[in-house]
Amino acid sequence: MRLIVLLLSLLFISSPAFAEEGGGHGGGESSAGGIQYIEITPKFVVNLLEPKKYLSINMQLLIEGAGADALIKKHMPAIKHELIMLFSDRSIESLQSMEQREALRQAAVETIHKTIDKAEGIEEEALDPATAPTTGHAKKEKKKDYSKLPSGGFKDAFFTEFLMQ
Repeated sequence: MRLIVLLLSLLFISSPAFAEEGGGHGGGESSAGGIQYIEITPKFVVNLLEPKKYLSINMQLLIEGAGADALIKKHMPAIKHELIMLFSDRSIESLQSMEQREALRQAAVETIHKTIDKAEGIEEEALDPATAPTTGHAKKEKKKDYSKLPSGGFKDAFFTEFLMQ
């Protein structure tokens, strides 16, 4: 009986030590180059175009790759500024449907990419002209490829709280 207790205690003690050293499945990979979520704090509270109307948004950014976390944090003041300008330029009627909110989310993703690239010295004119914004349905079909740009580590943004008042 003592032998079983001893073996079980060794098993439980050695597993966490093994995982901390990176010997487990995917050890250390998620923090160095895997997927992470970064919450933008504090949440956004902006005035809408109508008087006494407010929008409160909490956002999480999906990033991937080594250095993406540092790049996002480095440019967070510029990102917050651009997002505040984007959100406050809306009317309450322009945010009523799910499609309109999804369009705002997509605009936020584009804004974040452009802000990071501009802050890193890549001007919008330097982007491939074939990926320039178009009108109509073609805009939805054709997505810009940011993988070769500084903002390539930023993948997506999600609204985790969305309140209009």
